[in-house]
Amino acid sequence: MSSDESQSGTGSELTKKVTGTVANAREFLHDVRVEMKQVTWPSREDVVATTWVVVATVAFFGVFLWLVDLGVQRGVQYIFKKFGI
Repeated sequence: MSSDESQSGTGSELTKKVTGTVANAREFLHDVRVEMKQVTWPSREDVVATTWVVVATVAFFGVFLWLVDLGVQRGVQYIFKKFGI
C-alpha cells in the first residue's frame, strides 16, 4: 500500500468524523433552542427583589466578619502586650 492510498483512507475517516461532529453540534444546538423555550424565566420584579436580598446579605456578613476580625485583632494585640511579645 502506498502512502497515497493510506492517506486517502485516513481522509475519508476524517471526513466522517468531521461530518459526524458537525451533525452532533447542529443537533445539540437544536436541542438547546428547544430547552430554552421551555425555561420559565423570572420576572423583572423577582430579579430585583432577589438581587436586593443578595446585596443585603453580603453587606450583613461583610460587616459581621469585619467586626469579628476587629475583635480577634484586638484580642491578639492584648495577648502580645500582656506577655511582652
